[in-house]
Amino acid sequence: MDDQPIFERIRADIDEHPVLVYIKGTPMFPQCGFSAAIVQALSMLGAKFKGIDVLADPPLRQGVKDFSNWPTIPQLYVCGEFVGGADIVREMYESGELATFLKDKGIELAD
Repeated sequence: MDDQPIFERIRADIDEHPVLVYIKGTPMFPQCGFSAAIVQALSMLGAKFKGIDVLADPPLRQGVKDFSNWPTIPQLYVCGEFVGGADIVREMYESGELATFLKDKGIELAD
């Protein structure tokens, strides 16, 4: 299988959006608890982000996993860098590390 076109699409999405999360569902209606956890953490910080629904696009769902070499969805990217999945993001949020990381990357957060 030629993954190149899907990888190009993923790279374009990551390059276009400073904070990007591949999730199951949408930010307004996450379709799993893990996706909801990442959306909630980013929303609580007031970070603007783009959510892309992998359930609507099966090739993208697998392509994202192959691209990052990470087996699960959701996946968070910040300024082109893969941050991690729900557990990592939740731990970063709870420790305050996520807010610091986002600020260090130049992402505006709510006061």
